[in-house]
Amino acid sequence: MQFIIQKIQRTLFYFSLCALSLILFGSSAFATPGINMPYGVSPLSHEIYNLHMAGFYVCCGIGVVVFGVLIYSLIKFRKSTGAKAAHFHEHMWVEVIWTTIPFLILVALAVPATIVLQHIHNTEKSALTIKVTGYQWKWKYDYLDQGISFFSVLATPQDQINNNAPKDEWYLLEVDHPLVVPINTKVKLLVTSDDVIHAWWVPEFGIKQDAIPGYVNENWIYITQPGTYRGQCGELCGANHAFMPIVVQAVSQKEFNNWVQANHAGHALSQAQSAQPMTEQELLALGKTQYEKTCAMCHQATGLGLPPTFPALKNSAIVTGPLDKNLTVVLKGVPGTAMQAFDEQLDNTALAAVITYIRQSWGNKEINLTKKKPVMVQPAEIEKAK
Repeated sequence: MQFIIQKIQRTLFYFSLCALSLILFGSSAFATPGINMPYGVSPLSHEIYNLHMAGFYVCCGIGVVVFGVLIYSLIKFRKSTGAKAAHFHEHMWVEVIWTTIPFLILVALAVPATIVLQHIHNTEKSALTIKVTGYQWKWKYDYLDQGISFFSVLATPQDQINNNAPKDEWYLLEVDHPLVVPINTKVKLLVTSDDVIHAWWVPEFGIKQDAIPGYVNENWIYITQPGTYRGQCGELCGANHAFMPIVVQAVSQKEFNNWVQANHAGHALSQAQSAQPMTEQELLALGKTQYEKTCAMCHQATGLGLPPTFPALKNSAIVTGPLDKNLTVVLKGVPGTAMQAFDEQLDNTALAAVITYIRQSWGNKEINLTKKKPVMVQPAEIEKAK
């Protein structure tokens, strides 16, 4: 008898928790990302959140009914009261009811879910179109109407990644060039990939769109609040999947127009600077920074790589060999391997700096000097090689 009482008390406790959660989940306290999915900053994310909460409340209601019947049965028909089990095998109306009710619940949930799906894929009346291309392990953004194109690469310092420095607030969630979009503007996203399957995912926008090689998926965002929003690649895209963040800056239309103008001016300035020779110290300083952002994920900060997929650059036959072959590999990549082509990813100055850096680091400088091979590359040489 004591065992039955304890079991009933335990069941009542769990039932109370279920009822309490139903009440509490209606409050805004459970709208925080750590406990529930984010409400987001776009109409689409709001629709998805509301659909999610509707389904949640239905599940809570079902739980209350099922546990209520279960608890009632345990108390009302317990053995200590002399209850006898009924013997029956079928009942037509019971079967009709327990089949019809779940069907109606599914239909009731399917209707709003279908409406939300239609809204997700409706990219009509977009004011801005951006092509998003996934690479291992970075994103490329092409503003098709503004003629702007750039790569967005992880900006977390290697010292933090290697546990040689304290990790900051945005560890593995910061990039060198964020995506900039205007608020209160429908932005169409054309999402694809250059190598493997990636996924462009920003929770606050209510969007997670697969990036598939050779195929273009369409989606859209409409941000109502200015700010900085972060996400990550949502597919397991390789060894450095965790180092592929997304950062979006939502600004006013005026600020976006100013950014577009500044971007064009900065590109023109970069082209002019690439014609100027650089000192060895300038090349090495820029090269180290660029190498850590672009190359260290594969070839490691030590230059030892992760053979055989990512070969070592230390004592490499390419890096310590003829300059023209070194340039060809960096600019055009190596087909059939993980080595990408960087002729469009980096400007002439950055390419000259990073090639100079790898030809002088990890003891490669001494080998090159012994072989009488060049250890410095100027931006003008990169332009000529292109």
